[in-house]
Amino acid sequence: MYRTHFGLHKKPFELTPDTKFLFLGETHKEALGILKRGVVSDKGFLLFTGGVGTGKTTLINVLSKTLENPGYLCVISNPTLEIDDFFYYFAAQLGLLFDGNKAKFLFLFSKLLEECKKTERKVLLIIDEAHALPTDLLEELRLLVNMAAEIKGVLSVFLVGQPELLDRLNEEQLSPLAKRIAVRYHLSKLSKQDALQYIQFRLKRAGADKRSIFTEKALELIYLSTSGNPRQINIICDNALLAAYLKEEDVVEASVVRKCVEQLAIPGDNLYYLPPEKKLWKRWWVWLIIGVLLAEIVFGIFAWRQGWLDSLYSYLLKILHLD
Repeated sequence: MYRTHFGLHKKPFELTPDTKFLFLGETHKEALGILKRGVVSDKGFLLFTGGVGTGKTTLINVLSKTLENPGYLCVISNPTLEIDDFFYYFAAQLGLLFDGNKAKFLFLFSKLLEECKKTERKVLLIIDEAHALPTDLLEELRLLVNMAAEIKGVLSVFLVGQPELLDRLNEEQLSPLAKRIAVRYHLSKLSKQDALQYIQFRLKRAGADKRSIFTEKALELIYLSTSGNPRQINIICDNALLAAYLKEEDVVEASVVRKCVEQLAIPGDNLYYLPPEKKLWKRWWVWLIIGVLLAEIVFGIFAWRQGWLDSLYSYLLKILHLD
């Protein structure tokens, strides 16, 4: 709706992943390097955590595409699977058959790992939303990695989830699993510099010209209200562009962004922070004017007490020929 108005050929802040709009901030580049080294160096279990909307899934997708000869890539994003459902789903992605007999599956899986070892291929298992996995399924994953450890350099398991996963791994029941995790990385939000570059990068990819669509104050408010969370930045920017279009404005002002944040924020959800507006009495130039006026008043009182005003009054009357 607003694309033509702002000279864009595509919506720049869609939530659906698009490699054309892939932006890697400093933390993303660091995470990608660490996780890639973990896979290449045969670390078995890798833990990757981050808040909602920080870009965990996007980064894992990038990682899987940058690996040389990855072999089998298995992604499981349903944390509510029962153990049998997990093995059925995992087997299907490997091209194996699971008929409910776990021993038979493990035998076939072992043969597949041996074949991958010979051809220098890897099996990469990515468990998304791992913080919500049942404890018994997490234990099954540990046993699976233990078995695969006999054939080194083939299986890598990524546990990808929200920070709650760290708390769960501190539980006594999951202590054996926690000890097997060789690589851990927590993805933080974008820095202010990266967040501003992220916004401009996506606008440019969508066809924006060199002019600024968002004012500097609007960009500042977007960062402050989201703390650099990419998904929340997308939501606010998209809503702000639409709001500015409906108001027939050529640029997005901070007031438009503030209104959007107010509409999106839900009390108690802590997703968005809206810094208070500067009151009139908090602006430096207001205090300057007040200071000048007070100085004039004080000087006037002092001059009156010294009798200077009477002399000045007489002098003015003479000049004006009124005396």
